[in-house]
Amino acid sequence: MFNACVELLDRRIEAGHGDRTAVCSVGRSWTYAEVLAEVERVGAGLRELGVQPEQRVLLVLLDSIELVAAFLGALRIGAVPLPVNPLLPCRDVTAVAADSGARVALVSAACAGEGWVAELQAGAPSLAEVVTTGGPWEATFPAGATATPAPTSAESPGFWLCTSGSTGAPKLAMHRHVDLLTPARGYAREVLDIGAGDVCWSVGPAFHAYGLGNSVTFPFSVGASTVLVPTRPPTPALVAEVMATHRPTLFFTVPTFTAALLASDLPGDTFASVRLGVSAAEPMPAETYQRFLDRFGVQILDGIGSTELTHIYCSNRPGAAGTKAGTSGAPVTGYELRVLDEAGQPVPDGVPGVLHVAGDSMATGYWCRAEQSRQTFLGPWMRTGDVYVRAPDGFHTYLGRADDMFKVGGEWVSPAEVEAALVEHPDVLEAAVVGVPDEHAVIRVVAHVVAAPGADPGADALIEHCRSRLAGFKRPRVVHVVDGLPKTATGKVQRFRLR
Repeated sequence: MFNACVELLDRRIEAGHGDRTAVCSVGRSWTYAEVLAEVERVGAGLRELGVQPEQRVLLVLLDSIELVAAFLGALRIGAVPLPVNPLLPCRDVTAVAADSGARVALVSAACAGEGWVAELQAGAPSLAEVVTTGGPWEATFPAGATATPAPTSAESPGFWLCTSGSTGAPKLAMHRHVDLLTPARGYAREVLDIGAGDVCWSVGPAFHAYGLGNSVTFPFSVGASTVLVPTRPPTPALVAEVMATHRPTLFFTVPTFTAALLASDLPGDTFASVRLGVSAAEPMPAETYQRFLDRFGVQILDGIGSTELTHIYCSNRPGAAGTKAGTSGAPVTGYELRVLDEAGQPVPDGVPGVLHVAGDSMATGYWCRAEQSRQTFLGPWMRTGDVYVRAPDGFHTYLGRADDMFKVGGEWVSPAEVEAALVEHPDVLEAAVVGVPDEHAVIRVVAHVVAAPGADPGADALIEHCRSRLAGFKRPRVVHVVDGLPKTATGKVQRFRLR
């Protein structure tokens, strides 16, 4: 028997950690014993609603104790929790509900406006019940109820996750029970050296693979504490408040939000309690890494992960020797990486190719997406679609998505390289680059930049700034100064929308 809920909660109680603080949220905290009680009441209530093993339970929940209880409660009874972005329009949530065939939806009342539940039920005929937080939640999940764990195995269907949708509509990646624990026993311990004394806070929300590991799996795997903040999107002022109140030791962020922190007026000692920062979702420019380290004294470990692999599988390590700014680091133990050409053959170090990864936390496939599954999951390997170059020392550098790379004058252009050069300019907060055909159908480099607060960068000045940093064919020919970049909920830039 192997049940992810049992491994994360019951084992903590058996180890004598029941009185430790597990969750801090909205002015109160829950011990591990109290979290288990919340999980059991939800698990028991789902059974009363008729939820059977392997049936999907849609979670449209903000970061909260309800999200933890619902996710682990569904796992406990052998059902399959499917968290989605609670800030999505109802039509998008409905599409996921209908696609997954979910039987029950659990929803944050703050996200369900007038007519929202009726629209959801009308568009997803499989839904037998929709339960919102507040009064309906308390009535459906009475305190004191218990739920015996289902006799699942490591291979049993565990949880589904929506892919980020950075290149189109999201897919549903199907994971086993064991996939939840593998990154906690690998990345979290090897790279972060997480322990019971740590306090975790993630800017990345827990409905996504990155935030789920940061906020739930990692801390619960060792008896540490997690801070859950339902406010979305976060702001620098909120960061200051959380840091002062909860004193996190591990801070999980994304590059776009890190740039916003650097553009704010936060004092230099804001992150005094943080021993390590972590970044994922998009590559972190070397300039951003260094500026954050110089200003706040915190090292941010950049890495790459994916929904299909559950969390980060390649990462920088703490200390100067383990980090090379501007790269995604080296493989985490338990994962193999290789860079292949278009024919599927390994390329030498220094030559770009598509990154393939193998590891025990890989999804079993995409729900009802046979062709996409066959193109992505190649036996024990997964084709990531990310273009990387490997250095002789084992560090991997991201160049862009395979479908974001483009040729100018017969030469490949990496959007990430051009964006990193633009971000070095003091007047630029963020940048995103795409290839766009001009009136003669010739591909040109087009940059979209977000100005730093109070700055007004001119297109000519930015193009000139790139002159000494980039080869001629890589330099932007057009620069648009925009108010913001189109992104997924996890901070990934949607370049297909810019194109």
